[in-house]
Amino acid sequence: MGQDQTKQQIEKGLHLYQSNQTEKALRVWMRVLEKSADPAGRFRVLGCLITAHAEMGRYKDMLKFAVVQIDTARELEDPDYLTESYLNLARSNEKLCEFQKTISYCKTCLNMQGTTVSLQLNGQVSLSMGNAFLGLSIFQKALECFEKALRYAHNNDDKMLECRVCCSLGNFYAQIKESMKIALQHGDRPLQALCLLCFADIHRSRKDVQTAFPRYDSSMSIMTEIGNRLGLTQVLLGVTKCWMIQKELDKALESIEKAQELAEGLGNKLGLLKLHCLCERIYRTKGQQRELRDHVVKFHECVEEMELYCGMCGESIGEKNNQLQALPCSHFFHLKCLQTNGTRSCPNCRRLSVKPGYV
Repeated sequence: MGQDQTKQQIEKGLHLYQSNQTEKALRVWMRVLEKSADPAGRFRVLGCLITAHAEMGRYKDMLKFAVVQIDTARELEDPDYLTESYLNLARSNEKLCEFQKTISYCKTCLNMQGTTVSLQLNGQVSLSMGNAFLGLSIFQKALECFEKALRYAHNNDDKMLECRVCCSLGNFYAQIKESMKIALQHGDRPLQALCLLCFADIHRSRKDVQTAFPRYDSSMSIMTEIGNRLGLTQVLLGVTKCWMIQKELDKALESIEKAQELAEGLGNKLGLLKLHCLCERIYRTKGQQRELRDHVVKFHECVEEMELYCGMCGESIGEKNNQLQALPCSHFFHLKCLQTNGTRSCPNCRRLSVKPGYV
């Protein structure tokens, strides 16, 4: 079966599927998969089969087709195809509750970014990763992923993705409520504080600041009582973002000052980096250039201390979606820099870190 006939048969299957003739559509697509010699056509028909089996709840079959699609994507040697196929593999494992595998495949997707088509999938990748973290009851990371997915949905006016994220947030909220109930029954104060922080972050992500503030206050009260200074820093970060949503920039700076004192006392460089980033945004809005420059310098000092930069090109890591490579010595580099320079050793520690043929 050639390229034109493959395309025609795929469209025929789509028409049948949209007409609720699912089994007939599946037979058409399976016939294309068996007879087509066009790799791009095979990739597309595998995508149709994956979607159909996902919607029917046949998750083992969905995974089977996702594995075949990965092989097809490798044959095509196209980063867009590879990213899409790894996303389908992640989603398949998510449906089968293989959450650690889901997170691993999602990270692979994010590390493969670089093309326009791949970047458009970031929202779906973040959603799938969030669902996996939620399945593992790692609530804070789950919420971070859902917030990223929601931003992608809003920025791209993707109503379907927004709907799916809201459904996941609803499930997240239900699980947090259940955790809160257990924490109250057992008098678990640290868990109560964490649940209240999660509740507050959920409301803030929905721009419901008035509901978020009391929950931040309650969480802060418990964090102070139990002496959780790192938790207090996280609460104050959330409060700062609420004030920024309300354009109350002076109040935001007051919260940042308190959080900065705590983060410095703990030596929490990541917290300080986040605070300097928020200060940079605030002072840019206020047009205070001297303060802006001061926090830009401090931000880059944190980046350097945490070694969050590429040792080859010198650019910071994480500001843009770039494909990264972690070497066995634990240093990170932009993959394109390693490939361009063809190095076999880590420039940071000057020891052999990459086996011949690795990059």
